[in-house]
Amino acid sequence: MTGRSRTRLDRVRASLGIAQLALQQIEDDLNADDVDGPELAVILRELQEDIDVPGGLFPALAQLVSTAARKAEQIEPDRDGDASCPLHEAAALITDDAGQRLNWAARSLDPQGDAE
Repeated sequence: MTGRSRTRLDRVRASLGIAQLALQQIEDDLNADDVDGPELAVILRELQEDIDVPGGLFPALAQLVSTAARKAEQIEPDRDGDASCPLHEAAALITDDAGQRLNWAARSLDPQGDAE
């Protein structure tokens, strides 16, 4: 591993640590005793659709995995898709499966919230 790649890995680790702290804060908020169905639905929608910052958590995570897939396409031997295909599929699952399930749960908790 070169010095530059070690620095890159250090930045990735630091960024993941920051993200974990932020996600822990969200988890703490979800565990609050006074969270009701409509509020939980709003939080779930924020994870999927974040109105203030374009994209939301799940779409941003899917984009990150897609970026890794595109890089894998460039460097995988024989360009056979052994690395990139599973990454592309993972990105699609995050958006299409997990994201959609968040939407369904939010709609179930607060059907009127979709109109907001």
